[in-house]
Amino acid sequence: MGKSDFISPTLCRVRWRRLIAIYCIAILTGTAGAQAGATPKSEAGAQKIILDTDIGGDIDDAYAVALALQSPEFKILGFTTESGDTGDPTDTLLKARLLSRLLKETGRSDIPVAVGTEKHLPKERAFLSQALYAEGGPIGQSYPKAVDFLLEQIRLNPGEITLIAIGPETNIGEAIDRDATTFRKLKRVVIMGGSVYRGYNPIGHVVKNTPDPEYNLTVDVPAAQKLFGSGVTLFVMPLDSTQIKLEELRRSQIFATGTSLTSALAVLTQQWSGDTIRTPTLFDAMAVAYALNPQLCPVSPMRLRIDDNGNTKPEAGSPNAEVCLHSDSDPFFDFFMPRITGAVHRQSGP
Repeated sequence: MGKSDFISPTLCRVRWRRLIAIYCIAILTGTAGAQAGATPKSEAGAQKIILDTDIGGDIDDAYAVALALQSPEFKILGFTTESGDTGDPTDTLLKARLLSRLLKETGRSDIPVAVGTEKHLPKERAFLSQALYAEGGPIGQSYPKAVDFLLEQIRLNPGEITLIAIGPETNIGEAIDRDATTFRKLKRVVIMGGSVYRGYNPIGHVVKNTPDPEYNLTVDVPAAQKLFGSGVTLFVMPLDSTQIKLEELRRSQIFATGTSLTSALAVLTQQWSGDTIRTPTLFDAMAVAYALNPQLCPVSPMRLRIDDNGNTKPEAGSPNAEVCLHSDSDPFFDFFMPRITGAVHRQSGP
């Protein structure tokens, strides 16, 4: 989650009612899983991934999860939830329930969900904007602990797993503390996080060519520092390259397809937006896209240090990360849109 900046004109309530109606129709007519947009099972040889997410706050996590689900090049071993900075022990479980509901409604209940470690961190508390959707998820379901799940999967698949981390690094920090040797047996870690030269850029403003403390790294600075010092193969998608705006026209195209996945995205986006029109920034989706197609965000070797305030500091020395500093929104959307709308799967189907 990159924590979006946005403008807030008056919301057209009629349009959102239509989106919710589309979602309800999708559920009532049983589109989950079997209809257009559902991803076929991953085949042998697909890239094994675990996606670590603080879904439920900013909306970009939901679009990143959707992209992963719509990509048969991935074999998704599981999702792990990050606590974020809400400070409420029930929120981590709500995030797991949100994922469980989304997976059920899109026919992907075979994918495990694990619950992250809750940490009460000295930071302003975030709002779980999509809690209403999450509360419709399963009640009383048992979830494994995220760090246990992550380390177990690495032991079962040494050198084969890409960990895509699109939230704070709390689970990663605990995994390193518990078993750094096993953690380093990941194939690679791809993160959305950091701000090297460019800071947050609200819509309608000039590009800010000075860095900002970036949300994912500042929520749990010690954990981020452990990751950058871990020696694992690390790919970083910072604010410099991830501020891709999902404008209204493309949102309308996505929601109009009416699949189980896009209808869920419509409802989640509405809950995140509330009584204003907000433009999502797809920070996290770029990390998933990079893992699928590295040409979308070319990387360069750098040495990065995370200071005690969560700032990303480039410095001299041996590189500890491959970093994407520039991306182009047009190739990104050429890749992203057909997958989210299901066009890729309709074209490749029987």
